[in-house]
Formats: sequence, structure tokens, C-alpha cells
Amino acid sequence: MNGPAPSAPSGRRSPIPAALPLPVYTLFGLRVSASAALPGLPPDEAGARADREPAISFVIGRLPEGLERQRGPAAPPWHLSPHSDSQGRPMLSIRALPAGHHLRYADGTEFVVERGGGVVWCRWPEALSLANTCTYLLGPVMGFLLRQRGFTCLHASAVDVDGGAVLLVAQSGAGKSTTAAALARRGLRVLADDVAVLQPAGPAWQVPGAHPQLRLWPDSAGMLYGPDHGLAPLTEGWDKRFVDLAAAGRFQASSLPVRAVYLLHARHAEASRPRVDRPTAADVLVSLLSNVYMADLPDRAARARDLRDLASLVRSVPVRALLPHADPARVDALCDTLLADVKGSG
Repeated sequence: MNGPAPSAPSGRRSPIPAALPLPVYTLFGLRVSASAALPGLPPDEAGARADREPAISFVIGRLPEGLERQRGPAAPPWHLSPHSDSQGRPMLSIRALPAGHHLRYADGTEFVVERGGGVVWCRWPEALSLANTCTYLLGPVMGFLLRQRGFTCLHASAVDVDGGAVLLVAQSGAGKSTTAAALARRGLRVLADDVAVLQPAGPAWQVPGAHPQLRLWPDSAGMLYGPDHGLAPLTEGWDKRFVDLAAAGRFQASSLPVRAVYLLHARHAEASRPRVDRPTAADVLVSLLSNVYMADLPDRAARARDLRDLASLVRSVPVRALLPHADPARVDALCDTLLADVKGSG
């Protein structure tokens, strides 16, 4: 993959006024400046002092001037989510603009992503908040931006095992975050939760730290940390809780080489689980392609890049199937099984 270098285009003028020092973050391996502090994320103080421009600017609370003019005459959306809200509205619609893309969610939250992914503008309805908006920003919007910048991303959590990134790949709800949290509880560091970016490193691949939030549903939080876990809601109006990985000392910020990939299967009560299986090469590639983040976008060049990148990844590291038991209390046995296989595969 020849992804664009993570730096701001030379001579580009920032859309954010520079009257006050701006908070700087490192997200998914990229330096980001924001026009307002992002809830739940610690600024990168060292990154703020670095003598180089951020790769991305977040403009908080407004969209670019002249957006209606950019939209032009009514045209079919570039992409409509196949999922709808209770009123039948697509959960996400994306319209192509001359200078980028306009993303609108069913709840009225909007983003404009500049072509090339250098600037992201966002605003939200009065009934919502920046914390609500960040749930989109740190997930699908960054996934969209990274895809625009030439990177392949996987639906995966990533954990540091002895200096290598171990990826847990699966769709939402399969237990990636729960397994990553169980491993963090044992003292391991987490790189990513739900969106893992593949970066080329010579003939191999690496994964950067995404952001230091790990998101859990209440039943998983209670199972792992007890009924009095004290984990705060991710945002108002949503049951999910978050683990502050930075505060717990369980966040791996710098990039690590990919050591192994595990395809996390659906839970089942068969007695032999948890266990690790060795899938066929064809099954591996099909499973990985089905777990590419934002793979449903109408971008033929990106899909070709996904296939090339994932074929390279499969050649460079072992890929296994991880089969959990239906009983969530067996998550520790699942962690034991996983770690024994990682270390046994060298």
C-alpha cells in the first residue's frame, strides 16, 4: 500500500484561528489539532510541542462556509447506510462535494471531511453534545477519513502481547472489546478498540495506537469489573461505558508490528470451547475482507487496495480462528487459550 504520508499539505492554511493554543491529540497514529477539547481524551503534550504541523484539523461546532452552494442541485447520495432508525431514516447518508464529502447521521449530527482527509468539520443538533459527536468522530468518521487517506482498517481490537500487536477481528457485538478489556485487566496494553489501522512497515505491517478509550456494554462491564465498577457512561443517552486506558496505564500509543490475527467467531456452548482452529487460506481472506471497516462504500480503488493489503498481511503473520464459549464467565479461559496460542506460534 502506498498510503499518503501523515502530514499536512505544504502551505495549507489551517481553518482554525490560531489566536489560542489548540489542543493536540495523537489518534490512529496521526497528529490532530482541534478547535475545542475532545471529551474523555487526554491531549498529547509532547505532540503539541513538536515542531511540525498536525496531519488533521478538527473544526468543532460548525461546517464550512458555503456548504449549500457546494452541494449544488439535488443529487442522489454517494452512499446510504442499509440500516435505518425507528423513523425509517438511513443511519448515515454521504454526499459527494467538490472539495470532499458531507456525512449526515439520522440524529442530525453532520460532518464534512475535506478531500484527502486533512480537515474535518462537525456540528450537532442543540439536543445533543460534543460528547455524542465524538462517538461518531472517533469511530466511523475517522474510519472514513483514514480510508480517504489510503489506509485499510479492520473491525478489530488490538492488544500488545510481548511487543507485538495481536488483532481480534470481528463485527460489532462479537466480543472484541470484552476480550481486549479482559486482557487489559491482566496487565496487557490495548492499542485499538473496534478500528485498527494497518500501516505498511517494509514487507510487514504495524498498527498504531488509536485512542485510549475502550467501550463496553453494561453487562460486560459488570462481568469484568463487578457490579460497582464505577465506569462512566460514554455519553448521555447511551448505555455503553468506557474504560480510560490512559488513566489505567493500559494504553499502547506507539505503533507495534502485527504479530498475529485472530478471527473471533460467534459464541457457542460446545464443550471443546474456547479453542483455536486453523482456517483455510481462502476462509481467512474472505473473513478479513468481510471485516474491512467502511468496506461498503462505493470506492472500487479502495476495495482493490484492501485485497492487496490483506493478502500481504496473511503472508506475513499467522491467522487463526478463535472460538469462544457461550458462557461469558469463561472469558478468562478464552484469554488463556489465546495467549498460549500466540506464544506457541512464536
